[in-house]
Amino acid sequence: MTQSITAHGDSALGHDRHEDEQRGHEPRGHGHDGHGADPRGTATDTAASHAHAHALAFDSVASQYAAARPGYPAALYDAVEELTGRPLKGSRVVDVGAGTGIATRALHDRGARVVAVEPGHAMACELRRALPGVPLLRAVGDALPLADGTADLVTYAQAWQWTDPARSVPEAFRVLARPHGALALWWNVPDPDTSWTRAQEARLAGRLPGYHAHSVTTEAARIIRGLDPGLAPVRRRLHWTRRVSFDTHLANLGSRSYFAAMGPEAAAPVLADERDDSWSCSPTGSSKRRTRWI
Repeated sequence: MTQSITAHGDSALGHDRHEDEQRGHEPRGHGHDGHGADPRGTATDTAASHAHAHALAFDSVASQYAAARPGYPAALYDAVEELTGRPLKGSRVVDVGAGTGIATRALHDRGARVVAVEPGHAMACELRRALPGVPLLRAVGDALPLADGTADLVTYAQAWQWTDPARSVPEAFRVLARPHGALALWWNVPDPDTSWTRAQEARLAGRLPGYHAHSVTTEAARIIRGLDPGLAPVRRRLHWTRRVSFDTHLANLGSRSYFAAMGPEAAAPVLADERDDSWSCSPTGSSKRRTRWI
């Protein structure tokens, strides 16, 4: 399942359109490493730092992530165009938490003028190898090194959960041009209506303390509305399927942040058990399986 949340920037959280909008994606004071000081210290700093550190665990599985993670269906990008009311072709898009460039490539292929934002070194290296012509900033969504009003669309593909919403949402709307700019968030989530994926998620939750179950995908709209009641997020659910080998399925599973943070030694026995359990539950009885996403 792919879940998409889109919010328009008409209220823009009080930020005015910047006079330098036509200059494109311009750094603003942080430098291209994106790690300038943010004066807005809050009680959420510790949690945000923990989330950021957890997100950087992907660096240890960057090549695996690039090879095994699913992309997103064309219908997802069609929905983004429909909900924002403008084509991706020619739009100035900032893809935050771009990772290895899975969504960045699709946005670029649809004609968007994309700037990728990614904090992880190894993930950024994978993106650079795959998309050498796409501008890449080493930064985080909580402090974007871009000028005000320089983007038509800010996107987070499988990444917004690693931000502090109280910072990343105002940052997105600061960077967005008014009144048409929009923030789009989306995730691939194993379809809970499919019995084997439901069983697998239950096994993992039972075996791994603190295992997360994609709750942010259903909470994002509420969180955004809580930050600014003037915003009206719209949510779409899109069902799609990909057919992969067990090896690819397990590599995809092992590229999740939880497993990456565990390290290979701790993750190996869990993934080995999942190979046995997944095979026994295979709907096809073969080495290939159809994975439904919403």
